[in-house]
Amino acid sequence: MSDRHERSDLPGGLIVLTEPVPAVRSVAIGVWVRTGSVFERREEMGVSHLLEHMVFKGTATRSAKDIALVLERLGGSLDAYTTRENTSYQARVLDEHKDIAVDVLADLVLAPVLREEDLDLEREVVLEEISTVEDTPDDLIFDLHAEQLWGGHPYGFPVLGTRESVAAMTAQALRSVHQQEYRLPNLVIAAAGNIDHEHFVDRIGALFRDAPAGSANGRIVQADALPPVREFVERPTAQTHIVAGTSAFEHGDPRRYAMILLSNAFGGGMSSRLFQRVREELGLAYSVFSFQSFYRAAGMLGVYVGTRPEWAEKAESVLMEELARLATGGITADELADVKGLVKGQMVLSLESTGARLHRLAGTALFDEPFRTVEEVMALVDAVSLDDVADLAAEFWAPERQHVLRLGPEA
Repeated sequence: MSDRHERSDLPGGLIVLTEPVPAVRSVAIGVWVRTGSVFERREEMGVSHLLEHMVFKGTATRSAKDIALVLERLGGSLDAYTTRENTSYQARVLDEHKDIAVDVLADLVLAPVLREEDLDLEREVVLEEISTVEDTPDDLIFDLHAEQLWGGHPYGFPVLGTRESVAAMTAQALRSVHQQEYRLPNLVIAAAGNIDHEHFVDRIGALFRDAPAGSANGRIVQADALPPVREFVERPTAQTHIVAGTSAFEHGDPRRYAMILLSNAFGGGMSSRLFQRVREELGLAYSVFSFQSFYRAAGMLGVYVGTRPEWAEKAESVLMEELARLATGGITADELADVKGLVKGQMVLSLESTGARLHRLAGTALFDEPFRTVEEVMALVDAVSLDDVADLAAEFWAPERQHVLRLGPEA
């Protein structure tokens, strides 16, 4: 499997990366802006996400309909998303249409018109999106748990914002964020697929040379989790949803590979401990899993289960039992060998997608990490020992460390 890649650092701090995959006829292209909810003030929660929506309402040269049609009529796709730390605009097209895709992405990122009348409409769309989350308790509980874990730190802010913050947003506020954040040193542009690096760099240089300069976003204020608590949020739902989780280390910590293995062994698939105990043995849930997220200045991990209200106490008790067993005993040698095979296999299979390659490639710049080949990553996975995962289990997975949140009807 080819792992060839190239990087060019353009004037102003713009980073351009490519990973050629000559065997395919497509190209996945992405523009990342180093801004997201972690850079927002409380009164402007959701401004990065709303801005991401608004750029699609029209640019200096394209209407909203033009933006929707330009790649779709060629069989391509255009999408965007906002996270806690980044905003991304992406296109996937046939290789012969890559220059058009780059032009559209540059137009979206650099030249949105951000009209007040468009905001009045798009605000309603985002408010509907917030309503969708509120009506989806197995999504909502993760926003509530992040707030429980991080408190007033922006890592605890909902990426979508709140009804109040979105309702109060003005077009001038969006223009201000665009002017301050959408500048050269905050941009990472990557492409994976049937692509020539020099040609791609030339196109990016021509389209982005007039982008605002300046300095990159500063370091994120260190996030300190609050002391563990156990809370119940009443909602008239058919299930009770439970998350137990805690803070962890940031993305750059070398223990990340051991933690990914440990989390997967505990609740990452059908063969995991949680799935086998909670679902297969006890029949307490349809959905039960572990999760982990690593950010630039923090991390978090935990477990989720959704169960009928009458089984909530039992399900939570079993979660705590399994957490205690993991914290005191770690995992077995067989479990570690199995999960290494799982993680390595998933990694290799994912890289058959140009989209997955694109995200891996951009991540090297976004997290200031070296590009690692598949073989190098596999070696890091293979190097994880039973002692490594046992130490992490004892430090992070003990029941008394967990922030526990239950969402559902009254018991």
